[in-house]
Amino acid sequence: MTSQGGALLERIETKDAVCGIIGLGYVGLPLAMTACRAGYRVLGFDLNAAVVNAVNGGHSHVLDVRDEELAGHVAAGLMEATTDLGRLGECDAVIICVPTPLSKTRDPDVSFVVAATESVRDTLRAGQLVILESTTYPGTTRELMQPILEQSGLKAGEDFHVCFSPERVDPGNPDWHVQNTPKVIGGLTPACQAAGVALYSRIMDRVVPVSSPEAAELTKLLENTFRAINIALANEMAQAADRLGVDIWEVIDAADTKPFGFMKFLPGPGIGGHCIPLDPHYLAWKMKTLRYRMRLVDVAGEINADMPEFVVVKVQDALNHVRKALAGSRVLVLGVAYKRDIDDVRESPAIDVIQLLREKGADVAYHDPYVAELRADGLRMTGVDLTDDALDAADCVLIITDHRVIDYAHVAERARLVVDTRNVMAHLQGEHIVGLSGRVP
Repeated sequence: MTSQGGALLERIETKDAVCGIIGLGYVGLPLAMTACRAGYRVLGFDLNAAVVNAVNGGHSHVLDVRDEELAGHVAAGLMEATTDLGRLGECDAVIICVPTPLSKTRDPDVSFVVAATESVRDTLRAGQLVILESTTYPGTTRELMQPILEQSGLKAGEDFHVCFSPERVDPGNPDWHVQNTPKVIGGLTPACQAAGVALYSRIMDRVVPVSSPEAAELTKLLENTFRAINIALANEMAQAADRLGVDIWEVIDAADTKPFGFMKFLPGPGIGGHCIPLDPHYLAWKMKTLRYRMRLVDVAGEINADMPEFVVVKVQDALNHVRKALAGSRVLVLGVAYKRDIDDVRESPAIDVIQLLREKGADVAYHDPYVAELRADGLRMTGVDLTDDALDAADCVLIITDHRVIDYAHVAERARLVVDTRNVMAHLQGEHIVGLSGRVP
């Protein structure tokens, strides 16, 4: 190991190392809090001045980070945020946590990773550790980041260290968070690996080293491709059960009694979030460049993408049963976040459902206790309060996101018609309640 590498390990061990985190969103800010908790000083970087000012004022924009903790770390001098990427040179370790969306053609958009890497290159100094956490295709760290960083004249693995460690954030999960979720990491060289493991082993409860950045990159894609495919199976089974007049939730619960060989996945109105709808397509895109087609990924993507339309047909059929047309009917959507108890609407199936309902002439309103305004994919809507008047005005209440703070018993009692895509009303009685599968009463 070089003298610079030895000095870095010493600074990590004594907790004198400064951790720079590029991107203070759902991944970066919780990671920053975890590093501060371990006693490291964190310099957070974000191009959004409002986010930076809020963080420096002790106010969190991420539900999983409490204002009290953030303010405490700021007051203690452990947490600082800035828009000045020129200060990256002050950091001993730089962790990149920027978005990696897909283009409209389902190609990876790594422009944020490239921009962040170029900023690191411009201030790169010997002895620094650079870690990418943004989900991406296998080869990004070695084929994209390393050449950009080496434009500085320094050599990866000798003068500075490069690793990939996939984020595994599950927003709103009360049990698993950044610190206690095992941390996979792969370095370009053994020296890079040693530096990355040294840092994360002092921040996380468990570190899982793998042989290369490519292995770490593929690990993340396997995790979420596994979930996407199994959710697609549950969604296809829901459609099959619907045509058979069978309750899919009853079938899943019965299958789940088998003590081996079955893992429970649930159907729903579609998939959302920053990982499951996107990650399999990163893998599929990479494999196309190697002349291999990920057939399961393609089919699963089609099934999951079709669920919003399936839900709209359920609403239309339910309204037809009570002699109402979808066109002109008032539909109140409950929940627009992509999962329960969070405020994140990225890739939420509610967006497609609302757009499809509107295209068919429905008058759509929504209520979400975590999302006051919906601004996504051309939608511009303000939520309504879940009052008796709002329930009375609705020809159909459509449950998309099963937030736990909603009084579903009262909704069932007050609403004239309910389409429940999340099975939150399974314990309630009423012919006006329509599930995701089974015949309309």
